[in-house]
Formats: sequence, C-alpha cells, structure tokens
Amino acid sequence: MPGHLRLRHPLPLPQLSADVRKKASLAALILLAALAGPPAAQAAPGPDAGSRPARHQAGTTHYVDCAGGSDGAAGTAPTTAWRTLGRASAAAYHPGDRILFRRGTTCTGTFAPTDSGAAGAPLAAGAYGSGAAPRIAGAGARAAILLDNVEYWELRDLDVTNTGPATTTDRRAGVLVRLHDFGTGHHYLVDRVSVHDVNGADFKDPDPSGGILFAVQGAARPTRFDDVVVRHSRVVHTDRTGIGTSSTWGRRPEHPDGPGSTFAPVTGLFVHHNTVRDVGGDGIVVQTAVGARVEHNLVDGFNMRSAGYNAGIWAWNADAVRYQFNEVTGGHGTRDSMAYDIDGGNNGNVYQYNYSHDNDGGFLLICNGAGMTSDRNTVRYNVSVNDRNTSAPYGVISVVCGPATRTLVHNNTISTTVPGTAMVSSNGPGGVTFRDNLFAGRRPAPRSATGTTPTTTTCTPGSPASPRATPVRSAAIRGSCPRPIPGCGPAPRRWGRG
Repeated sequence: MPGHLRLRHPLPLPQLSADVRKKASLAALILLAALAGPPAAQAAPGPDAGSRPARHQAGTTHYVDCAGGSDGAAGTAPTTAWRTLGRASAAAYHPGDRILFRRGTTCTGTFAPTDSGAAGAPLAAGAYGSGAAPRIAGAGARAAILLDNVEYWELRDLDVTNTGPATTTDRRAGVLVRLHDFGTGHHYLVDRVSVHDVNGADFKDPDPSGGILFAVQGAARPTRFDDVVVRHSRVVHTDRTGIGTSSTWGRRPEHPDGPGSTFAPVTGLFVHHNTVRDVGGDGIVVQTAVGARVEHNLVDGFNMRSAGYNAGIWAWNADAVRYQFNEVTGGHGTRDSMAYDIDGGNNGNVYQYNYSHDNDGGFLLICNGAGMTSDRNTVRYNVSVNDRNTSAPYGVISVVCGPATRTLVHNNTISTTVPGTAMVSSNGPGGVTFRDNLFAGRRPAPRSATGTTPTTTTCTPGSPASPRATPVRSAAIRGSCPRPIPGCGPAPRRWGRG
C-alpha cells in the first residue's frame, strides 16, 4: 500500500546477529513487495459520474439537484432534476435505473429507496456534473443512506455524513444496508464513497452505529447477504464501527448459543482498498460470514471513544476469512485495541502479509468465546513494529479466554522498543503453536552500580509468561515450554472478554 506503509521505528537490525538480520531483512522485503502489489491493483479508479459497467442493462437515469431542482419536475434530465431526498426516495425505480446527485451540492435527510434492481441490471446511485462529490447529510437520522429490504444496489462517488445532537441512545449510520426476514439479498457495491462525522451511540449488535454497515435482523426467516463489495472508500470519525457486518442468524455447532435457529452467513464479501480513520470502536469487523476477503485496507485510529472491546480488523463466528496486505495502527487503550484478532467461532481463517504498528493493545489477540469452536486458524508472514500492551495478561501477542485449537502462528516478525510489554503472554488456554517467528527487542542500559549488563532471558510461548521487551535483545521463538522459566515474571491471571 504505497503511501500507507510508514516504518516510524525500524527494526533494530544493527544489534542483531548476521543470521537474524538476514531473516528480518528478507521478511521485511517480502512484506513490502506484497503490500506494494501490482500498480494497477493499487491505483484507485478515476472519477466516475455514475457510469455503468457494460454488462449491466440500461434503464432510466434520474437526476437530483438539491440546490436548484424541483420536485415537481420530471427528474429525467439535469435541467429537470428533482430537489429533495424525499422525492428521490419515493420514486418508483426499475432494474437498470440510475439516480445521480449533482456534484457540489448537499442534500439533507435520508436517501431510502424501496425498489430493487435485478441480476445484470442493478439500481445505482452516483454523481453527475463537476466539482466535489454530492453530500448526503443525515443530520442525526438513523442513516443518511438506508437500503432496507432491497437488493441489487450500487453506490458510487458520494460524500456521506450523519451528525446530530450528542447522544447515548440514538443509533446512527452513514450507509446502512439492512435485511429483515428477507431471505437472501444479492449484489451490493459501495465504491469510492466517503463517510465521515457520524456520531451514533455506542451500540454494536444487532442494531449498530457506524460508517458502512450491513446488518441482518429478524427471527422469522433465515436471512443473509450474498455478493457484498466495499472498495476504494473512506470512513473517518465515525461512532461506533468503521465497516462491518452483523446478523441475528448465527447458531451452529461451532456457536451453539448463537442468535437465531440456524446459521445464515454472508457470502461473497470483499472489503478492499479502503481507509478507516478515527473510529469509536472496531475498524473492520466481519461477523457471521464464510469465505470473506479483507485486503489492502488501512485502519488508523480505532477504539477511540467506545466503552466496549474493539480491535482493528477481526471476525466473529466466521470461517475461511482471508486478511492480507492490510495496515493497522493507532489502537487506543487496552480494552482489546490490538490490530488483529482470532476470536470466537473463527475457523480456517488466515492473517498473512499484514503490517501492524503502534497499537496500545498489541499486534494479535487469540481469544475463543465460551462454548464456541475456533479451529485451524493461521497467522503468518506479518510484521509488527512497536505494538505493545502492558496490562496483564496481555502482550504484543495475547493468548487468553477459551482454547483456540490447532492455531498456528509462524514466520512473523515482531519488533518493539516499548518497555514493559510482554512479547507473548498466555493465561494457559493452549491450542496455539508458535514456529519460526522472529522476536526483536532492545536491551536496556545497564542499571547496576558495577556497570554490568542485565541478563538476557528467553521464554517460549506456552509458558505462563513470556519475556518483557526490555531485557530481550532478540529471540527466535519456537515450540512451547512445559513449565515456568525463571526471570519471566508471574503467571497472568485467567481472564475472559466480558
């Protein structure tokens, strides 16, 4: 991700052995190459005034000019544009239609159309004219853009905000796509949409506040999303979640106490090339999904205002999710606040080629939920720089809560110069294997009156506690140790996620 990767505190390679320097340099080069990717894949597409891909069936184009239009006009040309979101929401649309908002204008209220597109002929909202993207300002409504029990929709080139009076009770969102006892909703695209300044109350599930949200509700009919893409979009200064999914249909053997009577996961979810900054809670969270991909995203500043537990990029009750080429930084506080998280009901998920730095909660949490199955997850080829967590039983990597079986953490590079943080901390749930990881810390200045240097102590994950960053110069940590190692500090207390 050119422009995203910022090694503020490079690995202290001159202090390491030649072999360790070689391994660390190779790991960094591999990560940089992976993050860079092919130029064409990284570059955001140019301005698009609501253009339709050639494969889509053409329909009628409708125009909205909230500065100079008229709701009594036909709305089918820029010179006969409608004026309000109320008129645009009440109109009858047919598959293939487009609703274009004039650039440089602000529309106040909620855009809430009630019709659906069709396969090959989605409905699309976008922009026309020149200037800044048209703004949809919710002014404290439930959402600025609300797609409720509709499908086959595409949103492009819009600026979305939803600021109302300060609240601890009102749920608010920028873009909220919601299905309630609908069955399967198909094809949703959010492309080059900027969502910012959403001051919703600190609610997560099942009726969340946040930036770009896909929420399944109801209990009468199993309901889910299929084919959801969020790309090249920005979410800035929102409460609570940046980009997320949620569902009331999460019960399965891996989550026997989950909501609903069966498991109806999101499929075809692809979240890529987005920027999420200064969010109150979670950065990007995938819930109740199978086969999702989360890649080439930047999360910078999360858990900024929430009273709950939040992480940068993570999943809940979701399988076969792949997270790669992401950067997460600026995790605030220690109510989780780590970059990445293998949590309850995660199965077959992979974190690879990601970059994490300067997070108060550390690099990685492994925390299976009570009574849930979290199995066969992998964390590999990632780089963590100056992540930390000084609150027991946490560390740069924290293994807590219930056991996550057959979890493999291998070939990662972890470096921190922050004093007082454990590299790996475990309160004993087991199920995690560490292999071929590089852990690099910095030896402190001598403290004794005779000028002697503190002794280097190495612990392997699986022991009750792992070494603090201050006494450790470098250690490749492999395997597990069956008993405490002197000098590693007291065993952390058992802890669960509240």
